[in-house]
Amino acid sequence: MTERQKDRPWLMRTYAGHSTAEASNELYRRNLAKGQTGLSVAFDLPTQTGYDPDHILARGEVGRVGVPVSHLGDMRRLFQDIPLEQMNTSMTINATAMWLLALYQVAAEEQGADIAQLQGTTQNDIVKEYLSRGTHVFPPGPSLRLTTDMIAYTVNHIPKWNPINICSYHLQEAGATPVQEISYAMSTAIAVLDSVRDSGQVPEERFGEVVARISFFVNAGVRFIEEMCKMRAFGRIWDKVTRERYGIENDKQRRFRYGVQVNSLGLTEAQPENNVQRIVLEMLAVTLSKDARARAVQLPAWNEALGLPRPWDQQWSLRIQQVLAHESDLLEYEDIFAGSHVIEAKVDSLVADCLAEIDRIQEMGGAMAAVESGYLKGELVASHAERRARIEAGQDKIVGVNCFEQTEENPLTADLDGAIMTVDPATEALTVERILRWRAERQESSERQGNGDPFVFPTVMQALDRLKEAAAGTENLMEATLECARAGVTTGEWANALREVFGEFRAPTGVSSAPVAVTAEAGTPMALVRAKVSRTAEDLGSGRLRLLVGKPGLDGHSNGAEQIAVRARDAGFEVVYQGIRLTPEEISTAALAEDVHCVGLSILSGSHSALVPDVLERLRAAGAGDIPVVLGGIIPNADAIALKAAGVAAVFTPKDFGITEIIGRIVDEIRKANKLDPLEVPA
Repeated sequence: MTERQKDRPWLMRTYAGHSTAEASNELYRRNLAKGQTGLSVAFDLPTQTGYDPDHILARGEVGRVGVPVSHLGDMRRLFQDIPLEQMNTSMTINATAMWLLALYQVAAEEQGADIAQLQGTTQNDIVKEYLSRGTHVFPPGPSLRLTTDMIAYTVNHIPKWNPINICSYHLQEAGATPVQEISYAMSTAIAVLDSVRDSGQVPEERFGEVVARISFFVNAGVRFIEEMCKMRAFGRIWDKVTRERYGIENDKQRRFRYGVQVNSLGLTEAQPENNVQRIVLEMLAVTLSKDARARAVQLPAWNEALGLPRPWDQQWSLRIQQVLAHESDLLEYEDIFAGSHVIEAKVDSLVADCLAEIDRIQEMGGAMAAVESGYLKGELVASHAERRARIEAGQDKIVGVNCFEQTEENPLTADLDGAIMTVDPATEALTVERILRWRAERQESSERQGNGDPFVFPTVMQALDRLKEAAAGTENLMEATLECARAGVTTGEWANALREVFGEFRAPTGVSSAPVAVTAEAGTPMALVRAKVSRTAEDLGSGRLRLLVGKPGLDGHSNGAEQIAVRARDAGFEVVYQGIRLTPEEISTAALAEDVHCVGLSILSGSHSALVPDVLERLRAAGAGDIPVVLGGIIPNADAIALKAAGVAAVFTPKDFGITEIIGRIVDEIRKANKLDPLEVPA
């Protein structure tokens, strides 16, 4: 033991929530009892995108990737017997962040908490939703206003709360290089801080308090040295921006504060036991260096490429953190990389490249303008396409996937369907029944009251009218949102009221502008697939083969769908891709209108069992049952078998990493469906 006092460990969290508020509450209390020091709440997709569980787009999504929170009653149940005044709670919520914070505040008030003591974080970064995760609702301008109003409100009323978590995590999953990850996140932060400053809601002399509450949420990939240098560069650039652009002199207010979830994109379905060492190495990148150490860490589970992790799997990830913090001597030393010429050179290079890219984005008008123009999305799609091409070519090695593929039988996955947690299908029906009952039984007063009193309620319609009035004007929206929470308004009602005023937004897909990532020189796999596509189109007497790529439901993780669309385009297909958040009816209608030869569906949220059969049935009812339907996503083995029995032509999961090969197999399914002889051309 050195003489130096041991550092305090980072906040240890696991990202959790599923099924119902009661089930999630039980999981939280169990995790806290195991030594977890903060909560990280996962909300389901309807909650994240502003729909109630009985909405058509919510079908198959309720309780799948997180907990459904539709109103104050759900929030009460979610945190029952958990004293919120003593808790540090992170909520992964963006488009509806203001609404969930309002529900959280009112639930805390009902517990008797002093809201000024509440600690935690709302993610609230809408830019990365347009670029990578897809849970946006409103256009960029109104979305930035919601974020601005939340920041101003929390600085004045909940001063320990982090009202935004600038989130570059999903940018890396969408293909961002370290330079893009830093630059796009910093450009988002500049847009947010400029908006708060220009709103006039916080006096100039208190602007340092705004800067001090801005936090970041980043991704740590497996390239250990690069990731650690990335975090050092992040901190250096943040210090420069806050000092020079905003004049913040207090070095504590300029401190770069970040939390981490290590890279889920890099988890493999093949040899999933290798994910454990990946998770450990990625965690070390953001904990070993004291000067760039994360303030909060949450680790995925080894089996997340297979499906939902079980409580035991999440416990394993928590124990990884605890062993490092409490058994090793990591926290006993100053920064062990200080003075390294290798590290300093890499950091200097990253800083220079990032500042140049940040300037480029500012010249375009800032982050919001770069979103609306499609620049940021196009760059990410292109970068991701290049990364996938390197993996397929074997230039980027992934153990167990494109090298060292021979393996012993894995006892962890001997019962493959038992190696993950499944959500009871009856959960959705129960949740729908509950919200119908909530709407029928909520108590409403006969005249508008409220005005901040947590125990006096306006009627639902009065509260919603008040919200729309505020949205149409310029006042801070948080007070009207709190009034809605107290009145018993639902998530869908709150979001729909704002949709009426703000409208909705469909983000650019980036597919049409993506450059060719895999060339088709003679003898290459791409050249052979192009030949198959051309020959099949000729055999069918159609000018080109047409592929519809569809994202049914609320799953906004479109990276895989975009890469399929880009590669199919490069292979000679005419691709129909309309982006995310489509109903089965819209997909089947588009397939018929575009006279496509194949429908490719992409679902990562677990809603495949409800939505895919619906698409099949609609095509059959329209007399187009001969159009092959293929599916890609995180599909458990038992579900894949059932879907093939229902009529799905092929199912692709993360183990099918070769996109060019997938395109070749799609051509095979088109030939089979049209009773054409197989082509003796390897894909």
